[in-house]
Amino acid sequence: MTTWTIAGSLTVVPAPTRTDLLAEPVAKALAAMPAPDELGVTEIDPELADTAAFCEAYGSPLTASANCVVVAGKRAGEVRFAAALVLATTRADVNGVIKRRLDVRKASFAPMDEAVSLTGMEYGGITPVGLPADWPILLDQAVADAPELVIGSGIRGSKLLISGTALAGLPNAEVIDGLAR
Repeated sequence: MTTWTIAGSLTVVPAPTRTDLLAEPVAKALAAMPAPDELGVTEIDPELADTAAFCEAYGSPLTASANCVVVAGKRAGEVRFAAALVLATTRADVNGVIKRRLDVRKASFAPMDEAVSLTGMEYGGITPVGLPADWPILLDQAVADAPELVIGSGIRGSKLLISGTALAGLPNAEVIDGLAR
């Protein structure tokens, strides 16, 4: 069992033992990962799911949290989606790096209702684990290099604990230096 140094006051268990704390697509994707027992999950107050509130309440360092955003852009009438994961202390370069990667004229955050509908996850809990198979998952280099991270679990009532290496091993994951500013 992994010992998580970033868990603060939280009790972390191996994610496969508490799939009730994961959105359905996350639980399915987790089962297909090479070492699912190396991922942790912890229950939290859903009112504290937003990163700053979570870190303050549970004593987990902000520098060990990563946020996932769903980005959309259009090209020749086709909407293209991607997920970007950056450290919580940074911001994704949506109109530079992501726009060029999607090869679209303009990129922006996907509307909340559309992101929720397409991912099968709750707003504020969207995570790169379990996203639609055809979406690129763009990881900032700092995320991929992190030994331990706290990310969403697909629901607001829990968090996943995972390594950057495990995230970089997700299907369609691309590590991009300079994704975050």
